[in-house]
Amino acid sequence: MSGGADTTSSVTVIDHPLIEHKLTLLRMATTPTGEFRRLTREISLLMGYEVLRDLPLQPVDIQTPLEPMTARQVSGKKLCFISILRAGNGILDGMIDLVPSARIGHVGVYRDPASHLPIEYYFKVPDDVAERLTIVVDPMLATGHSAVAAITRLKRAGARGVKYVCLIAAPEGVAVLREAHPDVSIFTAAIDRALDENAYIRPGLGDAGDRLFGTK
Repeated sequence: MSGGADTTSSVTVIDHPLIEHKLTLLRMATTPTGEFRRLTREISLLMGYEVLRDLPLQPVDIQTPLEPMTARQVSGKKLCFISILRAGNGILDGMIDLVPSARIGHVGVYRDPASHLPIEYYFKVPDDVAERLTIVVDPMLATGHSAVAAITRLKRAGARGVKYVCLIAAPEGVAVLREAHPDVSIFTAAIDRALDENAYIRPGLGDAGDRLFGTK
């Protein structure tokens, strides 16, 4: 469904034409680091409009230059963005542009190269995470193990109403995350074909962290 969001159960593919265009540029092997970083930020900001569509609003009395009026603004506690390090910071930048007042947390998880299982090395989130809508961000949902580990850890810290945002997902990762956390809504710009023998998404865009930060 071009120009909107294709929703299946708890998975939403946001397929706005601008997102598809920028994602195509992001996938290209010739896209340099600076451009890759900028495109990731722009796609994340565009996706944020759909991810945050259901934020609750409350009436507020204000004074315009011409007259008083009752308008609406986001109600209650605001948001908490959680970046799965390190690649999640690429999406985090765009989300912060959209909601600069949001609190920020980080979960450090790396994938063991042999087992492909996640190993946590860092965890720092706001003390009141239980009172905030929690948006977990990571560019790639591949095996799903890092996402599951991060969200499990967040729930132990009290997080509720969790949403997961990625640029590209593999069907295998979607299935793993939905089985482990069926209450978590998944938002992505694309669901690709499959994982290869090294657990990379095909066709994908390579290693998002390396391309964001210019490392190998």
